Amino acid sequence: MTPDAGDLYLHPDRNLAMELVRATEAAAIRATPYIGKGDKNAADKAAVDAMRKFLGTVSFDGTVVIGEGEKDRAPMLFNGERVGTGVGPACDIAVDPIDGTSLTAAGRQNALSMIAVADRGSMLDASSVFYMDKLVGGPEAVGVIDIREPIGENIRALAAATKRDVGELRVAVLDRPRHAQLIDDIRAAGAGTRLLLDGDVAAGINAAMYGSRIDLCVGIGGSPEGVATACAIKALGGFMQGRLAPLTDDEKQRGLDAGLRFEHVYEADDLVRSDDTFFVATGVTDGGLVAGVRRRGPIIRTESIVLRSRSGTVRRVNAEHPAKKWLDE
Repeated sequence: MTPDAGDLYLHPDRNLAMELVRATEAAAIRATPYIGKGDKNAADKAAVDAMRKFLGTVSFDGTVVIGEGEKDRAPMLFNGERVGTGVGPACDIAVDPIDGTSLTAAGRQNALSMIAVADRGSMLDASSVFYMDKLVGGPEAVGVIDIREPIGENIRALAAATKRDVGELRVAVLDRPRHAQLIDDIRAAGAGTRLLLDGDVAAGINAAMYGSRIDLCVGIGGSPEGVATACAIKALGGFMQGRLAPLTDDEKQRGLDAGLRFEHVYEADDLVRSDDTFFVATGVTDGGLVAGVRRRGPIIRTESIVLRSRSGTVRRVNAEHPAKKWLDE
């Protein structure tokens, strides 16, 4: 039976995923010449230009809710920008052409290019408050842990729920001075840490994926990244909570003016209300979630991951691209 034409315009169509992958692949490939070269701005610009170009060909009516402009002063993919052909499903879109520009510039692991998409009006616009305290885990953490509890209690509760020894659990956290006490508390509880230089989006997704070496992802990171991560967590049936963490009274007031709530625990469904979300990411450098871009003679290889909440599917897309079409010889 042919689907009702109206339905195709109410929700992102399944074919949208492959179009989005082309945009993240393009951004990752264009950033490749800058890996390890020490210039994160050049890497970011190359990725932004490529992603914006490919998003312009996607058959959807996208509005950037979480973009580059506010954070990186970029001239493209800024909050409020319309992307896509304008024909197709109306969507909110969160983009980060490179999540981990510093990682890319230094040649370190876990940099990726990512896009998250949901129904129009369903993503929380948390752009007025840059940081969020987050707690992310897999399906087994649902109803077991809570961000309001001490991290030690959450670790012990997760260990009990999964019938594992506390010492087997691994907790990912950004290696920042603000997390010194949190790191001490994790270790005092008996769990091990996985300290991140950057890139808590990939770590959050890994925490929710079956068979990952990370069991929890905790700590204060970007609130825009938190909303994007929620799109992936909903596809994985995982657990996520967040609390906004303003740095100043002025920032808190901007958040209040924007209708954001403080002291409130945002669940994944608060961060993204849609039940039909996509999360797409392509590796720039090698990481635990996806492999980075690799050139082998005339071929460029990319690895991407595509998650969709409606179907609960996890797809990995391995692609080969003719190098002569992408990189200067």
